[in-house]
Amino acid sequence: MTPFDYTRAADVSDAVGNPRFIAGGTNLLDLMKLGVERPERLTDITRLDLRGIEDHEGGLRIGALVSNADLAADARVRREYPVLSRALLSGASGQLRNMATTGGNLLQRTRCYYFQDIDSPCNKREPGSGCSAIGGATRLHAILGASEECIATHPSDMAVAMQALGAVVEVEGPEGARSIPLSEFYLLPGDRPDRETVLEPGDLITAVTLPPPPPGRQTYRKVRDRASYAFALTSVAGIVNCDGGKITDAA
Repeated sequence: MTPFDYTRAADVSDAVGNPRFIAGGTNLLDLMKLGVERPERLTDITRLDLRGIEDHEGGLRIGALVSNADLAADARVRREYPVLSRALLSGASGQLRNMATTGGNLLQRTRCYYFQDIDSPCNKREPGSGCSAIGGATRLHAILGASEECIATHPSDMAVAMQALGAVVEVEGPEGARSIPLSEFYLLPGDRPDRETVLEPGDLITAVTLPPPPPGRQTYRKVRDRASYAFALTSVAGIVNCDGGKITDAA
């Protein structure tokens, strides 16, 4: 691991504008140990007041620092958004869910073997170097939404469920606050697979909001190599409402 500066933010305004943030660190620290991520400065945001789960316009507002374990166990989430609870519980281990945060989960980087191997060319890690996955081991890689530059997939289970639920990401940045529908948050790889979201430097995720609970049935299904602690070969978050034997709405 290369040397880096470490600071601790006192509040949101103190955090905004910094180049890199750390909360649970369950993904970032692994990538730093591998040499994939080499930040010169990390800003610790764990003391910010972003851990609440609150009622919000008929739905929920989830602070960016709410742990995956707490979110999955919340009574309102289990009762009204079971697809989200199931998705969270299908990801990682109990110990990791205790540390991983809502904001950090959305910003996970791919688990592509070649991305994590600094000796392999990777356009996501080093634009223009090539994609080792194309023509390589691709069992965990994308079939749809890929490009000639990158076929890696996003590893988050939570994001799949939040997408189906119509989640909105709240962001504080150097230019002020804004709300970004999750459907517009991620970028397809195209010719710039290194740029994964619409976030700008210094932007801080502060919360995720969910609309009122959708009618109908919800479920999350994940196909993986083993029963626990494995990334998806494929997964689906499904929300279907029926009336008189006919589907009236689906996500």
